[in-house]
Amino acid sequence: MLNIKVLGPGCANCKRLEQITQKAVDTLSVPAQIEKVTDYGEIMAFGVLSTPGLVVNGQVVSYGRLPSLAEVTGWLVDSIE
Repeated sequence: MLNIKVLGPGCANCKRLEQITQKAVDTLSVPAQIEKVTDYGEIMAFGVLSTPGLVVNGQVVSYGRLPSLAEVTGWLVDSIE
């Protein structure tokens, strides 16, 4: 099962990243747990200084921008293998 964290305080881009991530998970039909992390202390613990951020299986794959659906899907596929 993929462990995915969407890092951000709840801004529009953070919500959009969560939607993109959910769509990627649905497209791949893989079991995944998506968790929203809004606590700044926890976000900083990942070394992320600008949101939104995306963490897959404990590894930061993106932060500070809104990645495309294709990018997110690629990161998830890489994490499955």
